[in-house]
Amino acid sequence: MGSVRANRYSIVSSEEDGMKLATMAVPNGYGNSKGKVHTRHQSHSRFVKKDGHCNVQFVNVSEKKQRYLADIFTTCVDIRWRWMLVIFCLGFVLSWLFFGCVFWLVALLHGDLDAGAPKPCVSQVSSFTAAFLFSIETQTTIGYGFRYVTDECPIAVFMVVFQSIVGCIIDAFIIGAVMAKMAKPKKRNETLIFSHNATVAMRDNKLCLMWRVGNLRKSHLVEAHVRAQLLKSRTTAEGEYIPLDQIDIDVGFDSGIDRIFLVSPITIVHEINEDSPFYDMSKQELEASEFEIVVILEGMVEATAMTTQCRSSYLASEILWGHRFEPVLFEEKNYYKVDYSRFHKTYEVPSTPLCSARDLAEKKYILSHANSFCYENEVALLSKEEMGDIGSSLGQEETSTDTNSDVDHTQATVPLEPRPLRRESEI
Repeated sequence: MGSVRANRYSIVSSEEDGMKLATMAVPNGYGNSKGKVHTRHQSHSRFVKKDGHCNVQFVNVSEKKQRYLADIFTTCVDIRWRWMLVIFCLGFVLSWLFFGCVFWLVALLHGDLDAGAPKPCVSQVSSFTAAFLFSIETQTTIGYGFRYVTDECPIAVFMVVFQSIVGCIIDAFIIGAVMAKMAKPKKRNETLIFSHNATVAMRDNKLCLMWRVGNLRKSHLVEAHVRAQLLKSRTTAEGEYIPLDQIDIDVGFDSGIDRIFLVSPITIVHEINEDSPFYDMSKQELEASEFEIVVILEGMVEATAMTTQCRSSYLASEILWGHRFEPVLFEEKNYYKVDYSRFHKTYEVPSTPLCSARDLAEKKYILSHANSFCYENEVALLSKEEMGDIGSSLGQEETSTDTNSDVDHTQATVPLEPRPLRRESEI
């Protein structure tokens, strides 16, 4: 996989290598003036990982260190905590050492280190250790009262003032970077989840691509909205090969459906219509395609009002044609219950057409009028343990004869009556 990735978007580094690539014949390529074709990638690697990290490495960046140091605050916020703690400690220790050396030099030049010296610049500073301790006491405003600066040397007074100012700047920078790093909404993504798979099924007599998002915290995501993009390589009419062409996938931006109230898990729906990039794809063509769908959830963290972004992606092999997500939201007596054990689960819908949305719109496929998502489907999703609990509770209240008749009557009337206390709530 690594070797394929390294050669996927090769850049010719010399004229000789360019001639070798120019003479290489590859299927589905576009020829040049000599009848040759350029290389194409052989396999598709994931651009955005399932955990949201981008599978991208930057190489040959000019003046990278200078650019990162020019924006040192953002660099400190983005680096790992171990390096942040190193910078935190070094920032204070080095400043203490620097000003300790300065006070030691002042004492040395003034003759305070000699025995029987006159009035010193800094009282009780007769060694480098004492000067270092005085530097710490000055910058941290400890002030034990044993060492202090006198009016004998103006340079010593100036250095005390200067160190106090520098200490305030270091405190503001380091503490600000640490607080910004702690308040980063990046960790909020750990409680925002996407379903493992996307599905394609009929909804309101239209073929739709669907995936599910969920919020594991009770705190809300303010102004939450979703976006999706299709990443697929293509070749332009002029023969230019675009390795990752980004195409927007409509999830209701114009109508405002992309803005969601994410309290319980919600199924995001993309209608496969004539404006959809999947309009001409049938089940067989989708399984043979190489593309990646990047899904993005954005919103403001309620506690900090900072914007967070959660990402995931689906390859063509992770899209289940003819499946729907199991219900996760159920209405109880006084509240709604969300069962996250069903969040990633799907069930098959055999009546889903296997043709493309174009063929379906042109009536080339006869769509069954049977309602494949009805109460019978929901009953089929109930676990056998739950049905067993219902039967056992009925057996404790009535006799065995009455229980058998009631169970038979219940089974006979289930397909005819809607269940009042359990329903699915999805977009």
